[in-house]
Amino acid sequence: MPILSKPVLYVLHHPVAFILQVLKSFSRNQGLLLAGAIAYYALLSVVPLLIVSVIVLSHLVDQAELLATLGHYLEWLVPSQSTAVLADISGFLGNRAAIGVVLLATLLFFSSLGFSVLEKAMAIIFGRRENLTKRHFLVSAILPYSFIVLLGVALLVVTLASVALQALAQESFHVFGRDWALGGPSGSLLYLLGLAVETVVLSALYLTMPVGRMPWHHALIGGFSAALLWEGLRHLLIWYFATLSKASIVYGSLTTAVVVLFSMEIAAMVVLLGAQVIAEYERLDRE
Repeated sequence: MPILSKPVLYVLHHPVAFILQVLKSFSRNQGLLLAGAIAYYALLSVVPLLIVSVIVLSHLVDQAELLATLGHYLEWLVPSQSTAVLADISGFLGNRAAIGVVLLATLLFFSSLGFSVLEKAMAIIFGRRENLTKRHFLVSAILPYSFIVLLGVALLVVTLASVALQALAQESFHVFGRDWALGGPSGSLLYLLGLAVETVVLSALYLTMPVGRMPWHHALIGGFSAALLWEGLRHLLIWYFATLSKASIVYGSLTTAVVVLFSMEIAAMVVLLGAQVIAEYERLDRE
């Protein structure tokens, strides 16, 4: 019995053909339009989501540590604009009592719309699945808020781990007559932690959002593919906004909103491309 399945062998032997098929199917499914719709609702809900998350988690973790970790990982979501977004969040935190109800209502409303659009996009991408049954409306209603809780837990985990790694970075050990600092390894571990959390969150998204049963290894393939693709695009965006972009001249005071929306559209496109990878892999599995 072969160790690798036939779809895996096909992808390894014909990677270019598989990638071209993924892009072709993504274009046929109007992936760019779907990504634009997801990015629009994500832009409206991301700041309220982060504010509410910080308010809740600040009862468990020191607020300064939480904001520092959030600022570090915001670079993963909105490259080159994390400082501006974090400044807005910090400004709102001083008025948490006055805006708590409004924020919560905004978060719940736009997050539910964003996840609804994402669910419909997944239905289009996985439309070739056989024997699909319609998901109960209560499940669709609960899913967005379940993911909000998951994101809050992920933020708590990476904050605690970041604090531990930063403390580790100040330590050193004595080997072969020399003192070896742990600052370098802890920085690498912090990066790998972010990549691992990103992969897990994306895999969880692929595991639950599409209608029908999703094998966990299929979800992991899509999550890992999307995470690697986003890492490459994220570094490209950072370089572009730092060297070539003239967005501040063209858009003026709207620069942050425009750049964040553009980054989120790219991120939404990556999420849908990861789903398309799973859909094409399932097609190979059926054939």
